[in-house]
Amino acid sequence: MDKPTIFEGGEYSDERGNLFFNNNFDASEIKRIYCIENADTKFIRGWTGHKIEQRWFSALQGSFLIRLVKIDHWDAPSKNTEILEFKLNAGGLHILQIPKGYASAIQAIESQSRLLVMADHFLGEINDEYRFSIDYFENL
Repeated sequence: MDKPTIFEGGEYSDERGNLFFNNNFDASEIKRIYCIENADTKFIRGWTGHKIEQRWFSALQGSFLIRLVKIDHWDAPSKNTEILEFKLNAGGLHILQIPKGYASAIQAIESQSRLLVMADHFLGEINDEYRFSIDYFENL
Protein backbone atom coordinates (compact mmCIF):
# COMPACT_ATOMS: atom_id res chain seq x y z
CA MET A 1 0.00 0.00 0.00
CA ASP A 2 1.59 3.25 -1.13
CA LYS A 3 -1.00 5.83 -0.02
CA PRO A 4 -2.38 6.56 3.45
CA THR A 5 -5.58 4.63 4.12
CA ILE A 6 -8.32 4.91 6.72
CA PHE A 7 -9.68 1.65 8.09
CA GLU A 8 -13.19 2.52 9.27
CA GLY A 9 -14.15 1.16 12.63
CA GLY A 10 -17.51 1.21 14.34
CA GLU A 11 -19.32 1.08 17.61
CA TYR A 12 -22.18 -0.82 19.15
CA SER A 13 -24.20 0.20 22.19
CA ASP A 14 -26.70 -1.64 24.33
CA GLU A 15 -27.75 -1.69 27.99
CA ARG A 16 -24.34 -3.08 28.98
CA GLY A 17 -22.39 -0.17 27.51
CA ASN A 18 -20.38 0.56 24.39
CA LEU A 19 -18.20 -1.60 22.16
CA PHE A 20 -15.73 -0.01 19.73
CA PHE A 21 -14.34 -2.23 17.00
CA ASN A 22 -12.39 -2.37 13.76
CA ASN A 23 -13.01 -5.65 11.99
CA ASN A 24 -11.36 -4.48 8.76
CA PHE A 25 -7.90 -3.89 10.21
CA ASP A 26 -5.23 -6.62 10.05
CA ALA A 27 -2.87 -6.09 12.98
CA SER A 28 -0.52 -8.96 12.13
CA GLU A 29 2.36 -6.63 11.13
CA ILE A 30 2.36 -4.70 14.44
CA LYS A 31 5.47 -5.15 16.58
CA ARG A 32 5.07 -2.30 19.09
CA ILE A 33 2.58 0.28 20.32
CA TYR A 34 2.74 3.53 22.26
CA CYS A 35 0.59 6.60 22.91
CA ILE A 36 1.15 10.29 22.22
CA GLU A 37 -0.37 13.14 24.25
CA ASN A 38 0.66 16.57 23.01
CA ALA A 39 1.29 19.28 25.63
CA ASP A 40 -1.54 21.45 24.24
CA THR A 41 -3.61 22.04 21.11
CA LYS A 42 -1.23 24.65 19.66
CA PHE A 43 1.80 22.33 19.62
CA ILE A 44 2.44 20.42 16.37
CA ARG A 45 4.64 17.32 16.77
CA GLY A 46 6.54 16.88 13.55
CA TRP A 47 7.82 16.48 11.00
CA THR A 48 9.02 12.90 11.60
CA GLY A 49 9.40 10.50 8.70
CA HIS A 50 10.18 6.87 8.09
CA LYS A 51 11.75 5.48 4.94
CA ILE A 52 11.24 1.82 5.94
CA GLU A 53 8.74 1.73 8.82
CA GLN A 54 5.04 2.09 8.46
CA ARG A 55 2.75 3.35 11.20
CA TRP A 56 -0.90 3.19 12.15
CA PHE A 57 -2.66 5.90 14.21
CA SER A 58 -5.93 5.75 16.13
CA ALA A 59 -7.39 8.44 18.41
CA LEU A 60 -8.19 6.84 21.76
CA GLN A 61 -9.34 10.08 23.39
CA GLY A 62 -10.25 13.44 21.86
CA SER A 63 -9.27 14.22 18.28
CA PHE A 64 -6.19 14.89 16.16
CA LEU A 65 -5.26 16.53 12.90
CA ILE A 66 -2.68 14.36 11.15
CA ARG A 67 -0.72 15.95 8.32
CA LEU A 68 1.36 13.78 5.99
CA VAL A 69 3.86 14.45 3.23
CA LYS A 70 5.32 11.91 0.81
CA ILE A 71 9.09 12.35 0.94
CA ASP A 72 10.75 12.43 -2.48
CA HIS A 73 14.41 12.88 -1.40
CA TRP A 74 15.32 12.02 2.19
CA ASP A 75 18.41 14.23 2.32
CA ALA A 76 16.60 17.33 0.98
CA PRO A 77 12.87 16.82 0.36
CA SER A 78 10.94 19.22 -1.86
CA LYS A 79 9.64 22.03 0.32
CA ASN A 80 6.42 22.58 -1.62
CA THR A 81 5.21 18.97 -1.38
CA GLU A 82 1.45 18.43 -1.11
CA ILE A 83 0.31 18.07 2.49
CA LEU A 84 -2.43 15.50 3.09
CA GLU A 85 -4.72 16.07 6.09
CA PHE A 86 -6.67 13.52 8.09
CA LYS A 87 -8.83 14.10 11.17
CA LEU A 88 -9.05 11.25 13.67
CA ASN A 89 -11.67 11.23 16.43
CA ALA A 90 -12.02 8.91 19.39
CA GLY A 91 -14.93 6.54 19.01
CA GLY A 92 -15.42 4.06 16.23
CA LEU A 93 -11.77 2.93 16.44
CA HIS A 94 -10.85 4.31 13.01
CA ILE A 95 -7.24 3.59 12.05
CA LEU A 96 -5.06 5.63 9.71
CA GLN A 97 -2.30 3.62 8.02
CA ILE A 98 0.80 5.63 7.06
CA PRO A 99 2.91 3.66 4.59
CA LYS A 100 6.68 3.86 4.55
CA GLY A 101 7.99 6.95 2.80
CA TYR A 102 5.92 9.57 4.61
CA ALA A 103 6.58 12.18 7.30
CA SER A 104 3.89 13.18 9.77
CA ALA A 105 2.93 16.23 11.81
CA ILE A 106 0.50 15.55 14.65
CA GLN A 107 -1.69 18.18 16.33
CA ALA A 108 -4.27 17.56 19.04
CA ILE A 109 -7.56 19.34 18.32
CA GLU A 110 -8.93 18.87 21.85
CA SER A 111 -7.04 19.09 25.11
CA GLN A 112 -6.08 15.80 26.77
CA SER A 113 -6.31 13.92 23.45
CA ARG A 114 -4.47 10.61 23.25
CA LEU A 115 -3.21 8.99 20.03
CA LEU A 116 -2.39 5.29 19.78
CA VAL A 117 0.61 4.65 17.51
CA MET A 118 1.45 1.20 16.14
CA ALA A 119 4.66 0.39 14.25
CA ASP A 120 5.90 -2.58 12.25
CA HIS A 121 9.43 -2.56 13.72
CA PHE A 122 10.71 -2.88 17.29
CA LEU A 123 12.40 0.11 18.91
CA GLY A 124 16.06 0.05 17.88
CA GLU A 125 15.53 -2.68 15.30
CA ILE A 126 16.39 -0.30 12.45
CA ASN A 127 17.72 3.26 12.15
CA ASP A 128 14.82 4.89 10.30
CA GLU A 129 13.87 8.24 11.81
CA TYR A 130 14.10 11.43 9.78
CA ARG A 131 13.22 14.79 11.34
CA PHE A 132 12.45 18.07 9.61
CA SER A 133 11.65 21.40 11.26
CA ILE A 134 7.95 22.14 11.62
CA ASP A 135 8.20 25.02 9.13
CA TYR A 136 10.19 23.01 6.54
CA PHE A 137 7.26 22.33 4.20
CA GLU A 138 5.89 25.56 2.73
CA ASN A 139 2.24 24.50 2.64
CA LEU A 140 1.75 24.05 6.41
